[in-house]
Amino acid sequence: MKVDVAITGGRVFSANGGKDLDVLINGEKITAVVEPNSEGIEATKTIDATDLWVLPGMVDPHVHTREPGHTHKEDILTCSQASAAGGVTTIFGMPNLKPATLTHKDLVDVLGLYAEKCLVDYNHNPVPTLGEVDAMAETGIAAYKVYQVIDTGRDYPHPSGTGITDSGHLLQMFEAVSTTGKRFMVHPHNQGVCDRVEQSFHKRGDRSVEAYAKTLATHDGLIWDLATAELIRMSEATNCPLHLVHVQTSRGVEMIRQAKERGIDVTGEVNHWALFLGSWDIVTKLGPYALSYWVPDHHREAIVKGLQDGIIDMVNSDHAPHTREEKEIGWTDMWACHTGTPGIQFQYPLMIDAVHRGEFTMERTIDLCCEAPARVFKLDSKKGSISAGLDADIVLVDPNKEWTITDDIVLSKIGWTPYNGRKCRGQVLRTLVRGTDVYLDGKIVGTPGHGKHATPD
Repeated sequence: MKVDVAITGGRVFSANGGKDLDVLINGEKITAVVEPNSEGIEATKTIDATDLWVLPGMVDPHVHTREPGHTHKEDILTCSQASAAGGVTTIFGMPNLKPATLTHKDLVDVLGLYAEKCLVDYNHNPVPTLGEVDAMAETGIAAYKVYQVIDTGRDYPHPSGTGITDSGHLLQMFEAVSTTGKRFMVHPHNQGVCDRVEQSFHKRGDRSVEAYAKTLATHDGLIWDLATAELIRMSEATNCPLHLVHVQTSRGVEMIRQAKERGIDVTGEVNHWALFLGSWDIVTKLGPYALSYWVPDHHREAIVKGLQDGIIDMVNSDHAPHTREEKEIGWTDMWACHTGTPGIQFQYPLMIDAVHRGEFTMERTIDLCCEAPARVFKLDSKKGSISAGLDADIVLVDPNKEWTITDDIVLSKIGWTPYNGRKCRGQVLRTLVRGTDVYLDGKIVGTPGHGKHATPD
């Protein structure tokens, strides 16, 4: 058999386990996965993966590229460079842009920007504006996205038009999305409870990091749990597939478990900040640089168990870059700060490090980061695993390499990471997207526009 590329000598992982195998590639596709040193293989190029892990590229359906409209923070090129360095080979962008992705035209324009600039494969999640839903579906999207939150005292990161707090309007959205067969991705939030709690802090003049963290975690996760219950019930009522972002409470995990047992098509995700940044000591130490949200220890234990047991389906980065200037104001007024944390370059390596610490198996990590996102968003005929006929999205990792995350290796435009100084075991050495190197030995080698639109089946 003649092939373009043979990756030899490595340990290939799937959700079913790891095995010493060789991976054969022709063009953009995996031709075969064979026993080591199989006879009759003639490769134009051989990649020696001895002592390395050969992993599927991560599929990340929750990424804030910031383009168009907020390119002082990030853009599609820099975001995809950080993705490649982190072993992420497919990204889904979020709609909180300027203009927000509210119309078919907005969506087509954004997809055009990806085609021009992106190193890795991509899709984009628009807001399902009534009257635009069917036209958006025809562009090859995999999901829609909406927020149940309206920011207080700022217009970003949840700009006008992307947030829905009225239950009747939200029901209309569920009904419209249901007709397309696409998944509805929703940020759960009970605005009324949040408003009540945050105003109690504001009346006392307390706009501190601690007050903000306590507001979003109030009453043991009430803001999240009330919204999650409503969303699951709407999914059931409309027969609309639901994807819950930012799962971070024990009751949320239990509600997802019960919903799945009742046959409701609901999936959930956990993000890097909940696993690796959300503890009180880190939140108070890093302040605005760690927030998003505070995740109390008992909730973190519940989401980790939910990930281990398969109740929560996947891990996504929720990559959310902001400049230092936009973060620094949070030390004096957290409500004026742009919340969210960058993470796409380090999500996969941090999960591999967690494998070494015994928190997850490598098999479960592959499902959480690769196979499940591809399966849930109907890309599994192309993405998510190292199998014959699928795209050759492959990551080579030195599993025992010990290294330190530092600001000076950050490829995101903002140039900082909340993980600065954190030690990891397991380092990405090489990333291929459809058989082409995009990251190799610490350098970006891919070209803008290499990425293609990853459309669902």
